[in-house]
Amino acid sequence: MTSTSIDREDSKRLMVFAGRSSRDLGERIADRLGIELGDVTLKTFANGEIYVRFEESIRGADIFLVQSTCRPVNDALMELLIMIDAAKLASAHRINAVIPWYGYSRQDKKSAPREPITAKLVAELLQAAGVDRVLTMDLHAGQVQGFFQIPVDHMTAIPLLVDHFRERQLSGDLGKIVVVSPDAGRAKLANHVAEKLGARLALLAKQRPEHNEAEITFLVGDVKGRDAILIDDMIDTAGTLAAGIKTIKKAGANRVFAAAVHGIFSGPAFERLQGSGLEEVVVTDTIPLAENAPGDLIKVVSVAGILADSVHNVFCDESVSEIFSGENQLF
Repeated sequence: MTSTSIDREDSKRLMVFAGRSSRDLGERIADRLGIELGDVTLKTFANGEIYVRFEESIRGADIFLVQSTCRPVNDALMELLIMIDAAKLASAHRINAVIPWYGYSRQDKKSAPREPITAKLVAELLQAAGVDRVLTMDLHAGQVQGFFQIPVDHMTAIPLLVDHFRERQLSGDLGKIVVVSPDAGRAKLANHVAEKLGARLALLAKQRPEHNEAEITFLVGDVKGRDAILIDDMIDTAGTLAAGIKTIKKAGANRVFAAAVHGIFSGPAFERLQGSGLEEVVVTDTIPLAENAPGDLIKVVSVAGILADSVHNVFCDESVSEIFSGENQLF
């Protein structure tokens, strides 16, 4: 019979639990670790309040709470905070929050007077609740790590995306592929992917007149007659992506693919993608894919292996960056 924990000679125990936004991913992580997902009761009362109870002893254990703070963002965040508090009161030895998608990460600075820095507020809430360590994946901005006064292990799913396109082979000639950055802020990421694929690099210049709105002003680089891969850390309403596809197609690209770690897909995202002429969208399972997602267009690769390896190394006090050959800070 499969155990629900891993025991070490020094009596350390590893246990994995998942919130409701990441139940499936939590099960895949636990399966990769060779254990069962821990039993926790999570429910919402009629007035919207959240209730948490661990259904087995966690005293003295190193526990890992898997929860992406995705839609409904505030409910997922509050549930995670309550899980942390319950674990602290139940005398867990170390409480590790595994947050594949860190909600509010885009609000990482003041872009206008009287705005909050909500990414920092979330970090302070997690620490106030009693978390000892945070494991997260492909943050929108590197400075979010500096908002914490506890260890933050930053992981990346970019190698999975690179492997997908390398195995797909596209046109059969990597020299005929161009990796396109959606804006200047993702140029380093796009360049990293291009180098790994042996492809060329191009850059789109973008302006944002309003939140969740994007205007592409021009394209730098040659995409004519090539297969183009638009790479980003996330896809939300797909406004940037749709505008970028239109510009790339107009510049003479053969086929256009898109890849992002976090598939948020809010509002009109699916409609925009289906009518854009896009060949394929590759995302990971850091965020559960909606039931109405166009399965013929969207390909999902799992980050469970990466997260399981990272959880194991944290538990065993081994290096996390070695999993990524030191290339896990692509900002």
